[in-house]
Amino acid sequence: MESIQPLNRVALELGPFTIYWYGIIIGAGIGLGWLLATRETKKLGLQKDIFTDLLLWAIPIAIISARIYYVVFKWEYYSINPGEIIAIWEGGIAIHGALIGAIITAIIFAKRRGVSFWQLADVAAPSIILGQALGRWGNFMNQEAHGTEVTRSFLESLYLPDPIINQMYIEGAYYHPTFLYESLWNFIGFFILIIFRKFQPKIGEIFLSYVVWYSLGRFFVEGLRTDSLMLTDSLRIAQVVSLGLIIGAIFTIWFRRGKGLKNYKYKEDSSHQNKRLKN
Repeated sequence: MESIQPLNRVALELGPFTIYWYGIIIGAGIGLGWLLATRETKKLGLQKDIFTDLLLWAIPIAIISARIYYVVFKWEYYSINPGEIIAIWEGGIAIHGALIGAIITAIIFAKRRGVSFWQLADVAAPSIILGQALGRWGNFMNQEAHGTEVTRSFLESLYLPDPIINQMYIEGAYYHPTFLYESLWNFIGFFILIIFRKFQPKIGEIFLSYVVWYSLGRFFVEGLRTDSLMLTDSLRIAQVVSLGLIIGAIFTIWFRRGKGLKNYKYKEDSSHQNKRLKN
């Protein structure tokens, strides 16, 4: 039996407080995404602090909705262990739940601020997928969100460094580093969206392209995971949702193009631009 020590999940202990690498990595992803989105707002004439104000609402609501989503699909367990429903520190959040909460928050926020939801979503899309790419490394530190069992020689054939291979050694077996597959897919998606943005696409299409790209990768990666939320014994919820999002996003692009929407143009008077970009 091999003896491999996993990386320490704990980054720092301050008296009764324990700071985990997972939280640090997620926080770094949010912070970097906020910086990118704030920088983009200047080019579009949006209020400088609009994403700061949005995140103050979106982050806590996304966390709560991510937990609710997870609990709903694990209700068989939580119905007999109701005291653990709020024990989010023990794990159990779902990215699709977080996205649902964040999108609903953004729609309401945009309406109250009198700006286009699609414009906010387009600005945020590269930041979201970058945050997801970084966030998967939090799963790496926790040795979670991995795939089915493999051999060490298989992992070595992928030319992975030893720290990643060793961290995939869990309770006597090696596993697919699905966190890595999804992280790399999302990093590629981030650069594609940045390049796509330079072509000044029609409003809403950066965000909808993000939905298609992320969902496509998630569909295939989810098929390898061992911790999926299940709709039936053989039907994974994330795959069903991903397929629905791909179809919905493509249909929305087609439908909205039929409305003759204009393309983004950056170097214009912001007051006229904002009027044009609504809806």
